[in-house]
Amino acid sequence: MLRTNLCGELTKSELGETVTVCGWVNKRREHGEHLAFVDLRDHSGLVQCVVDNSVDVRGEFVVQITGTVSERPEGTINTELTTGEIEITDTKVEVLSIAEPPVFPLGDTAADVDEMVRLKHRYLDLRRNRMQTNLRIRSKVNAAIRSSMVDQGFVEVETPMLMPSTPEGAREFLVPSRQKPGNFYALPQSPQLYKQLLMVGGVDRYFQLARCLRDEDPRADRQYEFTQLDMEMSFAEVDDVLAAVEQTVLDAAEAVLGERPSKVERLTWHEAMNRFGIDKPDLRFGSELVELTDIFSGTEFKAFAGEGVDKFAIKGINAKGKAADYGRNKLDSLTDEAKLFGAKGLVWIKIAEDGALESPVTKFFSEDESAALKAALDAEPGDLLLIVADTWLTTCTVLGEVRNRVGRPPVHEGPYKYLWVTDFPMFVGTDDKGNPTPGHHPFCHPHPDDIEKMDTDPLEVRALAYDLVLNGWELGSGSIRIHDPELQKRVFSLLGISDEEAESKFGFFLKPFKYGAPPHGGFAYGIDRLTAILAGEDNIREVIAFPKPSSGADPMTGAPGEIEPGVLEEVGVKVLPPAT
Repeated sequence: MLRTNLCGELTKSELGETVTVCGWVNKRREHGEHLAFVDLRDHSGLVQCVVDNSVDVRGEFVVQITGTVSERPEGTINTELTTGEIEITDTKVEVLSIAEPPVFPLGDTAADVDEMVRLKHRYLDLRRNRMQTNLRIRSKVNAAIRSSMVDQGFVEVETPMLMPSTPEGAREFLVPSRQKPGNFYALPQSPQLYKQLLMVGGVDRYFQLARCLRDEDPRADRQYEFTQLDMEMSFAEVDDVLAAVEQTVLDAAEAVLGERPSKVERLTWHEAMNRFGIDKPDLRFGSELVELTDIFSGTEFKAFAGEGVDKFAIKGINAKGKAADYGRNKLDSLTDEAKLFGAKGLVWIKIAEDGALESPVTKFFSEDESAALKAALDAEPGDLLLIVADTWLTTCTVLGEVRNRVGRPPVHEGPYKYLWVTDFPMFVGTDDKGNPTPGHHPFCHPHPDDIEKMDTDPLEVRALAYDLVLNGWELGSGSIRIHDPELQKRVFSLLGISDEEAESKFGFFLKPFKYGAPPHGGFAYGIDRLTAILAGEDNIREVIAFPKPSSGADPMTGAPGEIEPGVLEEVGVKVLPPAT
């Protein structure tokens, strides 16, 4: 090695020793006529080196410095540095690489630099302490997950990156075949089909830190390319899968934070929607949805009458102490957002200092209704009450979004609240042909208690499906799978998929199940999302070495780019002119 020690790991225990350190010049400071201080930086931190003033080293030069570890003179100790009590003296400096001035500062102030500039020069951005820390946190998460899986008897298996296109979930990235022009592979959205085939193959317990790709617009919690813990286990029920996944998540959190989080809470999908209005609720703050339908059962306020509305529900939330934060313009904007989410409107009520209800609609309330409303929502002076009346699902969904708008803290702020959401609907709505559409994917096993409802009331059927949520971000989802070919055929029939179509789209997947498939279930969660929260970030791009911005175009490499016509011809692809 060109060095004997890392810069940030030197302490007084090395006093008097001759050491060699390597790194980038973080800062150079003149000290009199003959000496200069050079702060040398590597991934472990900084160390101050005293060099001859004639040595030509500047910011971001890569240098090797050999010298003696000495105690800093009295009055010059820097308590903010782990190396603040020592410095390297009697130095010999060798310049390993000269550097132009960087296009933006590489200290912590680089957070203020435009993100596109940072991504265009990501190789510089990665030198900053923030990115160095985040990538090492990610490494700890990966190591803890892998160790936890192995300890639980799971076998790591790699699945193909080139697979057939399947009609499930998000848009796929396609890869043209050179040997079969006009034919395409798809890059995996997930290893879903392969991991189930591994169960048929008797692997019993599989896992993989899987690279997945989806052609969905990037955003704070989504990238084209992402990594997930993918796992599947045979002869397992819901509780078995949840326990295995939970151990990996808590092990990863403990590896990063130094302490083990408390047990993961559980809610059914219906409970989550009824109390929080969303299937990935954030448990860090209150303002739960409160049922108000009975209070207004005889109301004269037409918006709360619910005439002709099936499964009508009135619910409200109390944004504690928020009345002063929301003037009329802000309330109008919130109402407009509620309409975009599907509501006909949003009723807002402020609680005055004397306890009176202040709102354009309260004149329609009786005294009993006003009193009961205040009691139900635990209303106090300064509170802001927000109410929606519509179908149960619309009411819950809209208030869930409104609740997040007015009360949700940044995703990385503590405490960390992990949550399992279980018993998702098997089907959600119907397509234009009247067939139910799957809530997760067509291979989820229906809840045993609801199988008989599949023909009579499919939208009331629950699936043995579950999601893991952390601070309002969905980390991942999974389910117990259908292993019985006849039950799978029945589900396909409900979805309007004929035997011929099923054979065409999923034949390679379904045929093995005829040879004896064990009951099995699995899960996958996003390592990028988990790492971002544990690293104190609101955007997964900050824990990915080379991410894509929201446009999807890489400012550093220029991808995606045009391909030479000859190459396209070889794989049987013709590019059409842009639509006018």
